[in-house]
Amino acid sequence: MAADDLNAPLGQHKNKQEDLRPRRIGVPQLLAALLATSGVVVAVWAAFVNDPLGGQPVAVVSTQSAAGAPAKIAGGAEASHRHDGGADGPAATAAIVDVKVPPGAKTVTIIDGSNGKRQQVVVPGKPDKHSSLAPADQKLLEATRHGPVPVIAKDGTRPSTAYARPRVLPPDKKDFPRIAVIVGGVGVSADGTADATGMLPAPVTFALSPYGADLPMLAGHARAEGHELLLQVPMEPFDYPDNDPGPETLLTSLTATQNIDRLHWLMSRFQGYVGVMSFMGARFTSSEKALKPVLHETAARGLIYVDDGASMRSIAGQAAGAQNMPFAKADVVIDAVPTPTEIDHALARLEMAARDNGVAVGLATAEPATIKRIAAWAKAVESRGFVLVPISMVALKAKSS
Repeated sequence: MAADDLNAPLGQHKNKQEDLRPRRIGVPQLLAALLATSGVVVAVWAAFVNDPLGGQPVAVVSTQSAAGAPAKIAGGAEASHRHDGGADGPAATAAIVDVKVPPGAKTVTIIDGSNGKRQQVVVPGKPDKHSSLAPADQKLLEATRHGPVPVIAKDGTRPSTAYARPRVLPPDKKDFPRIAVIVGGVGVSADGTADATGMLPAPVTFALSPYGADLPMLAGHARAEGHELLLQVPMEPFDYPDNDPGPETLLTSLTATQNIDRLHWLMSRFQGYVGVMSFMGARFTSSEKALKPVLHETAARGLIYVDDGASMRSIAGQAAGAQNMPFAKADVVIDAVPTPTEIDHALARLEMAARDNGVAVGLATAEPATIKRIAAWAKAVESRGFVLVPISMVALKAKSS
């Protein structure tokens, strides 16, 4: 021990080699350093980069009008794909005017990355084969608080005739027994709807549920393929509310005004149908007090009424006769037992009913298995001496007695 060691202050005498050893950096210190570095980068980017959209992706396209020339925009300039601040840069951010969108084309919003201004351009596309389908005739529509609903036009045209798709039968088939098949629940199941529109022949009538998706588009598609349409109207069954047909169901406990208001909501869901059809409704269709105002409103709007045959106690036929309106009733539920064998048996009973009465109406659901059996049956039924027709060709004015 050196003489000065006793007099030196504690802690002041250290090994120089120990002071030169590298110090360890802990995980918390490393994370703190990374966060600080990130903050500096963000601050620098915000200060020097002019991007009001914060890095949001933008699309840049050349703008063409329907005729193929550059689309005119506000100020008389021509739209350009340039966004470099050149001569046409500011003009390219103005809103497009005087540009008509041709069938199949779409408008796309273009966002200028330098200043955030938006611009709409027309992108040509392949026209859809259904895009030429005329929308519902405006003279056959009446505005309500729920939306447009069918009405008899001032010239007397009825929706039941305007939207009908009758078949022109050859002379040798005019006296054949007629069969109408209605497929209900179209629009609820995506698979069933696709199969119905793709596999079934045009004379098959589609009954669209008011709760389906994209009903106006689906209705237009079906009409373009030659199908007649019905609107399914949910009505109160005997075991309601344990068995609930859905929102806006017509109920015996409501007043006539309330039920008609609900009917207008249902009627506004889509357009282009020839009539309405009950959905469930065993209790409602057995009540004259409840059903009569609804049928009066339906008849006043130029529509036919179809009873789905859910109840033997239904008075719909007599009530329709009192309104002097076209009426039809389902004779056979085709897929009451949804097995291929039972569906085939039901279709055979439908043929027997048509042979006995001259006409018959079958009702089925839009289930893929059911549609496949009906499609196969429809290919051969006319070779057995029947004709398949839409519902408007079998709906007759019912007798009031």
